[in-house]
Amino acid sequence: MRALFILIRLGGAVAIIAAVVAQLMLSLQVWAEVPVKDTATQIGHFFSFFTIDSNLLSVVSFLVGAVFLILKRDDTAAWGVFRGSVTAYMATTGIVYNLLLRGIELPQGSTVPWSNEVLHVVAPVLVILDWFFAPGRRPLKWTAIWVVIAFPLVWTLYTMIRGPLVVDGVTGRDYWYPYPFLNPNTAPEGYFTVFLYMVLIAAIIGLVGAGAIWVSRKGGRWPLPSPAGASSTGVPADSASERDARPTP
Repeated sequence: MRALFILIRLGGAVAIIAAVVAQLMLSLQVWAEVPVKDTATQIGHFFSFFTIDSNLLSVVSFLVGAVFLILKRDDTAAWGVFRGSVTAYMATTGIVYNLLLRGIELPQGSTVPWSNEVLHVVAPVLVILDWFFAPGRRPLKWTAIWVVIAFPLVWTLYTMIRGPLVVDGVTGRDYWYPYPFLNPNTAPEGYFTVFLYMVLIAAIIGLVGAGAIWVSRKGGRWPLPSPAGASSTGVPADSASERDARPTP
């Protein structure tokens, strides 16, 4: 099991990096053909997508998590919260894309099809499976939900403040928002519609985050087997595992 998830984490990280780089390279090519005057701003747009941000966090989760497994170390409390948060973000990425964005037509040649599927389908599935089944996970406290929702709140605030202050170099519009449902200029009822979508997405992230915490507590801690057959305190490994499997309040 440990060796399998080392491979899954390393493979997942490589796949995500390849997908992000492939899409960025194509985007740079498209911008050069337009041509875009301010490439730096367009790169800022690229890294302002929640999909890109959550996938890059997944790369960190996979690579550091692989090191934990190689060293036969269980997750620390803080690292467990980070992994649980990334799981919530990636699950939300997959849900929102496939519910709200899957049918939206994009300019021909502006996306890399396989990259799009990796970032919105394959990677979220791998992250979720990793959270459910990878060894070394420990139960999270319910208060971790505040950490889980912190990044999406900051990202939303950043997006809504930045949107009207930048220019879309491709279309020439004097605003830019990463997703149609966050764009008050095109939404049917302006900011009211955007607000409703924000509430919906916040609810999804909150529910998925709570689900990730529940899974960690329901399954308890999945410790890695001790090489010596005993814990560092001298308590037999089986007893230590049973004790650690009890969720903390």
